[in-house]
Amino acid sequence: MPMDKPLRQYSNMSHPATDQPVLFIDANAPLRDLHACVGERLNAVHKYLDLMTSIHLPDHAEHDINTVTTIARILIQDVSDMFRVIEHRGFDIAG
Repeated sequence: MPMDKPLRQYSNMSHPATDQPVLFIDANAPLRDLHACVGERLNAVHKYLDLMTSIHLPDHAEHDINTVTTIARILIQDVSDMFRVIEHRGFDIAG
């Protein structure tokens, strides 16, 4: 993280695995960049879940299903966090 920017410019991402936030979103990043990041994650999780629904895993274990759902949850949580920043910026501009 560049130290020349104040920390208040960054919005923390959700972090259920840690006590303190470790990932941040640059709240002043261009909306085009935030949107591209959201789109990349949504497209990835969509393709991933499509793949998971079309394969046959006769020997799948419970931990395999947990891994699949954890990956999807992390990507969707990233998307949700970025949408929160985008919406906040949109309301600030409109208001």
